[in-house]
Amino acid sequence: MPNPVKTFFEDLDAPLARDPAARGRLDVLLSYPGFHAIFAYRAIHALARTGVPLLPRFLSNVARWVTGIEIHPAATIGHNVFIDHGMGVVVGETAEVGDGCTIYQGVTLGGTSLSHGKRHPTVGKNVTIGANSSVFGAVVIGDNAKIGGGSVVVKDVPAGATVVGVPARVVAINGEPVHRADHLPSDAAPIAETPFGALSRLQKRVDLLESRLAEFEDDDDVQAWSWVI
Repeated sequence: MPNPVKTFFEDLDAPLARDPAARGRLDVLLSYPGFHAIFAYRAIHALARTGVPLLPRFLSNVARWVTGIEIHPAATIGHNVFIDHGMGVVVGETAEVGDGCTIYQGVTLGGTSLSHGKRHPTVGKNVTIGANSSVFGAVVIGDNAKIGGGSVVVKDVPAGATVVGVPARVVAINGEPVHRADHLPSDAAPIAETPFGALSRLQKRVDLLESRLAEFEDDDDVQAWSWVI
């Protein structure tokens, strides 16, 4: 059973560790809507787990009016989670957010199915999700991953990966740039081709065309025509 006092101070201290603008616990307590939303969620989530009908959803809606952040009472959020700025953040019913995650404004952890099962993302530990990013469906975001601002993620993201774009593609693994798909681990294929991969294909095409051109230049007829020209 988690200690609610310990959890409260972990949530309170998360902005101090990850936001240079934070000026102390009192500043966070009074001025950070992300902290307010997490604090409200924890109380409402506990109430929802007791089976009380309607009230948890109503209270989460009130919290959304106050903070601009919508967290479904049934979502699962770990410890030391920091929602920075937070306006427009939406966390769906079956979403799971691991310990130590940082979520910026405008992020959506949404669903793509009308079923009543698992339909929202599972986010690992210490994941950073950039502003206005969207993660859709029952995808898994690995520990320590980073999602660039404005990205749209519709496939699993490997642990330690950095993804950007629409749809999101892997551009780095554990801080090392990804140059070609064969540089990735077997279970970490890129979500879409990287610019380096496109350049590699283009270079191979140029090499092939130059090889064929050399064959034509070796042809006697071509050499004869070259004298006429």
